[in-house]
Amino acid sequence: MSQEAPESEQGRDLLDSPELLGIEPGSPEWFEIQRKFILSRPLVRSTYDQWYRAMLADVASVPLERPGDILEIGSGSGYVKTINPTVITSDIVEGHSDRVVDAQALPFSNESLRGILLTHVFHHIPDVRRFLSEAERTLVPGGVISMIDVCHTPLARLLFGRFHPEGYDSSAREWALDSSQAMAGANQALTWIVLRRDRELFVKEWPMFALECCELLPWLGYAMSGGVTRRDLVPRGAVKLISVLDKIATIANPLCALHWHIRIRKLAQ
Repeated sequence: MSQEAPESEQGRDLLDSPELLGIEPGSPEWFEIQRKFILSRPLVRSTYDQWYRAMLADVASVPLERPGDILEIGSGSGYVKTINPTVITSDIVEGHSDRVVDAQALPFSNESLRGILLTHVFHHIPDVRRFLSEAERTLVPGGVISMIDVCHTPLARLLFGRFHPEGYDSSAREWALDSSQAMAGANQALTWIVLRRDRELFVKEWPMFALECCELLPWLGYAMSGGVTRRDLVPRGAVKLISVLDKIATIANPLCALHWHIRIRKLAQ
């Protein structure tokens, strides 16, 4: 049997940002450097702004008669709280969010959350079924899981599979990860595996959830600006031009999109 290297092991470090070299993925230092990237790279910042607006709009669609909190899981280097201060931010790492929370054991009562937000987080959850069970328990009827994660276009498979420090294995048969290392054990193909490749199994196991949205997002600006792990290839004088081209380039989303916006709603009983 051949021992071909997994997608994520081929060509790694070629485009990685030098600021992250030698920094432990998932450490406070890692998140601080990524936060600097988000805030200092205009195209990355505008991308995150769009992502947050989309997720908060999902929560706003929950019926008003269903009161509850909004929880962000894996807040990391994000800044959603500056847009909506009522969001409860959380992470498994202490020191940079409101609470320390494990997505597989949410410390919230039944039907107490209107929305659960995840940005680049779903593919880090060691046991997706445990998270979905907890989401089903804690969400109000009509509540939503809203997330941004890596999609499965040819360009996404190339960039995230070959030039990203986290794993990308679209051939994985299980919905579970190696939980010994939260970052190194990630599989960025996980949303595609669960919601596309294994869609029939998802529907069978989770009939209380409706997959309402799986929308490919603009990609050019994020790709050229390096995101939060790679080198920024955009001169400051070209930011406005790339922003315009980013909108035009959405015509190539089926081939080139890097992320998708996903909305899963808990059906009213």
